[in-house]
Amino acid sequence: MPRKSVGRPTTGTPKTEPASAPSGSLPKRNHKRHLSAGGNVASATGDATDHPTSVTPGTRASKRLKDSATSTPVTGKKSKYFDGPGSEDEDEDLVEASSASPSGDDSASGYGDDSGSASEENESGQESEDDYDSEEDTKRRSKGSKSRAGTGKAFFGKQNSQMWREGVKTGLGPGKQVFIEKPKPRGDGGIKYVADRIHPNTMLFLEDLKANNDREWLKMHDPDFRQSWKDWESLVDVLSEKISEIDETVPELPPKDLVFRIYRDVRFSKDPTPYKPHFSAAWSRTGRKGPYACYYVQISPHGKSFVGAGLWMPEAAPLALLRRDIVRKPEKLRKVLTDPAMRKHILGGIANDPKKAVKAFANQNQDNALKTAPKGYSVEDASIELLRLRNYTAGHRLPEQTVLSPSLVKEIAVLIGSLYPLVTYLNSVVMPEDDASSSDASDPSEDEM
Repeated sequence: MPRKSVGRPTTGTPKTEPASAPSGSLPKRNHKRHLSAGGNVASATGDATDHPTSVTPGTRASKRLKDSATSTPVTGKKSKYFDGPGSEDEDEDLVEASSASPSGDDSASGYGDDSGSASEENESGQESEDDYDSEEDTKRRSKGSKSRAGTGKAFFGKQNSQMWREGVKTGLGPGKQVFIEKPKPRGDGGIKYVADRIHPNTMLFLEDLKANNDREWLKMHDPDFRQSWKDWESLVDVLSEKISEIDETVPELPPKDLVFRIYRDVRFSKDPTPYKPHFSAAWSRTGRKGPYACYYVQISPHGKSFVGAGLWMPEAAPLALLRRDIVRKPEKLRKVLTDPAMRKHILGGIANDPKKAVKAFANQNQDNALKTAPKGYSVEDASIELLRLRNYTAGHRLPEQTVLSPSLVKEIAVLIGSLYPLVTYLNSVVMPEDDASSSDASDPSEDEM
């Protein structure tokens, strides 16, 4: 007697055991399941048992999928934001795709064979998601042009028919755009920018920068900064030509190799302000950098503009060479300091007295001078005032009226000419040339004589 099948009931008509099968073998299970018209599934014993219709991948064809296969072309969809009422601008790709696929072909879906009972249930049950979307679209389109009064040219014009494409910027939303006015520099006030002087707007910018030394402020006033920086570089270019005429050892370099940036290094400073409230540049045999003594020009508001020259904070080796030369030949530096032009324009018009000249020069470098004699030297040395120094610089401040006057370049040239002997002396000691070193070697014998 054949056994009953154990486990889940199989669907379809039960198969009887073949006559040739052995008496103790089990019948073959049929794992295929299909839906009957009424949804009843026959068990292995032949009894009709009511079961709910099982949903398999073959029966998931909803009305949405069927409709999309039969009536809607499977192409890219234009955004609803750009579908204006009565718009005649349609994408050519969509027209070609719709004409290529027939509207009544069920084979385009891939689910056409199994869409019988499941689609009927969907029709009798709740409405599909596409029906809900289409009603919303109908409501949106029914509002007409009144609800889009301010967006006509932005979205419905022929020139903007491609705005729906990817990568085209449309603002914050339908019909909403934000326009940020680009900051503009100050007006010139009727005063033209010329290369041989500083414009009043440049001084105003530096004054504002000192009061608002902040990155956000400078970002908002970037046009003023760029205009002022261009004005400063124009002056530096003119000064390069003048300085090269006074000191032939200084080459005429472009401004980018001479000007200092306004950004401060705040890593080891107690002052957190990020910018220098002045413009500055230096001229030497190697530009603003290098081991040579240089000429220095600084433009700053409130009478803090400055013209100077010399060696600022030299390293240990050149500083040792300077101190040794001062001890061995003190008259060389004293002669430079008592030069008439130096005394008149740099040292405050002092008398022709070596002691007064040395004292005036030392007073200009007292900021970081040593309190005692440097190592290896005596406090009783006659040149102790010069040996204590760690800077060997000299300079003169420029009033703001001079900075803004047409005679600025002439005034700076006079001061540079007065500082030329000091720069020449310092370079001869720190970076001696071959002929200078050979002449220095013969000096001791001449002194002994």
